[in-house]
Amino acid sequence: MTRFALPALLLCCASVISNAQQTAKVLPTEKLAGDVWVSPNVDQLAKSTRRVTAKVWFEDQFLGRGDSYSKRAKEFAKEKRRSLREKVVATLQRTSAKTFVRIEKQLAQLEKENIFSNLQQHWIVNGFTCTTTIEKLDRLKELPGVKKIFVMRAQPNRLGPMRNAATVIPGTKASEFVSDQFQHPWYIRSLLADKVWKQFGVTGQGTLNVIHDFNFVFPANLRANVYHNPHEIAGNQKDDDGNGLVDDIHGFNFQNGSNQLTIAGGNTPQTLHGTTCANIVCGTGTDKTPFEFGIAPRGKWAGVIAGANLEAAVEWAILQEADTYSMSFSIPNLGEMRSHWRKVMEHGSFCGVYFVSGAGNFAQTAKVPVQMRVPEDIPEVVFAAAGVQRDLSQTPFSSKGPVEWNTDHYRDGTVQKPEVCAFNMGLPMLMPNGSIRGTGANGNSFAGPMFCGTISLMLSADPDLLPWDLKEIITSSATDIGPRGIDYETGHGLINCYRSVKEVLRRKAIRDGQDASRFTGREDGDELDIAALKKSLASKRVIVVRLNPNGNGAKAGFKVGDQVTKVNGNDVKSAADYVELVQAAEGDEVEIVVVRDGGNLRLKVKKANPGMRFSQAFNEPVFK
Repeated sequence: MTRFALPALLLCCASVISNAQQTAKVLPTEKLAGDVWVSPNVDQLAKSTRRVTAKVWFEDQFLGRGDSYSKRAKEFAKEKRRSLREKVVATLQRTSAKTFVRIEKQLAQLEKENIFSNLQQHWIVNGFTCTTTIEKLDRLKELPGVKKIFVMRAQPNRLGPMRNAATVIPGTKASEFVSDQFQHPWYIRSLLADKVWKQFGVTGQGTLNVIHDFNFVFPANLRANVYHNPHEIAGNQKDDDGNGLVDDIHGFNFQNGSNQLTIAGGNTPQTLHGTTCANIVCGTGTDKTPFEFGIAPRGKWAGVIAGANLEAAVEWAILQEADTYSMSFSIPNLGEMRSHWRKVMEHGSFCGVYFVSGAGNFAQTAKVPVQMRVPEDIPEVVFAAAGVQRDLSQTPFSSKGPVEWNTDHYRDGTVQKPEVCAFNMGLPMLMPNGSIRGTGANGNSFAGPMFCGTISLMLSADPDLLPWDLKEIITSSATDIGPRGIDYETGHGLINCYRSVKEVLRRKAIRDGQDASRFTGREDGDELDIAALKKSLASKRVIVVRLNPNGNGAKAGFKVGDQVTKVNGNDVKSAADYVELVQAAEGDEVEIVVVRDGGNLRLKVKKANPGMRFSQAFNEPVFK
């Protein structure tokens, strides 16, 4: 029964982070009420599968009721974030350990009878995940204290045994930070992040940002500030810190049980997705690159690939004392399993981790209230950023709120989402070789990391800022760019890094008994000049950003980066112009004029299967 020796292991992990956690005060827990509950989708699953993944909750939880998060936030309103983390982690781990000691014999008997396999204990929610069959679910109810059993189609669970460790990422030294030393992308200035660096000297230093994604490559800008687990010896293929993971130096791949974070190479938006997210949060400049991407360029970052092991990834982040946890993905149709995701992140929030997501890209394919899905639809503890274009116009694909919560455990009803907005269309991408693609990235995957980078700045200014206070600050300081007041497309408005950090510093000064006058009141330039921004971006161009090598566009001679200026002699000023002109053209072929290397080219392409994707770019420089 070695799998059930985990409670001792968990306490060992806590001691790696802080000896104080071993003696931290254990906080009161709550009891889940009612009879044992099983997901109502079992009958539907039975029509297509017998083998399922079950996620089990025991009755003792730190947050037992559906409304406990907001109530306990008030209970701990005067705590400091880092000391509260120690207390809650100790409480969660000891609650789990106590439960598993109590049920060890029953678990052993069920395992002997092959009732389950692949059992993974987790403490972030007092319970476990296992693989079983629909016919055997009732046997899990026999375990003392079981209260809820969430069921879904069987998912691969590869947390162990560990694979051979991958090569440790070679380091690159970050240049000494000077705010004007590098070229920065436009969204840095539109969110007033550069103003934070210059006036307050706050650049993300001291923060750790975990990026939950599916693949990472490591250009020099990201190697310079990649996290190094201080309790692991790099590259020795041993579990030095005793947490069950081998060489979890820069993060971990919980999907295949290794520290291998680069799964695929190449220069496509898909393979560079996680890299772009990390860059936006805290990509830094180096002596070999002229560009600096990150909103918090002196923050650290680590990557996790979780697969079906969300709990393990979040627990790892907590025990590394992570500050933010960025999730640029969206999962539909989870049903009651949404409650499990929400409980994991509510507990993680009390452990000091800020969960951040984009709002999703489903406005054109789904109806409200399901345009926003898990994790971005989770209230209070997952901060979701919708997207706007560079000129603050609406992005057609950006998901809108509100969302609905009417699960067995959570009965919120209609919930306001998203919280804020950032930029999500025509964003610059950093290539592995250090070159830049000016308008290579689209999607709320990248609005979320802008929110994450802003939070990193705020926590760099005050590491003890509590989650519910941070949410109030960042929403109240946002710049309203949509319908007056809060709305379901842009939330409270465009993120304002400067006003957010300034308010954090004001509150910290008051808490510490210092003079807060420097950070008090409004001032000229503390908000984006919307009129000036729109005027500077009035001139636009249409750029080819992606080509299918088998499409007719590639066969006709188009290249990525071509600027489209005319279709059959008619001017093209927007991507919509291009679509309308091509659709209206007679025949099966059109003549398109493009600008390439300063000259005009006339290319004829068949209307069918062009295999081209365009982005609307602004003539205002991407980097300054």
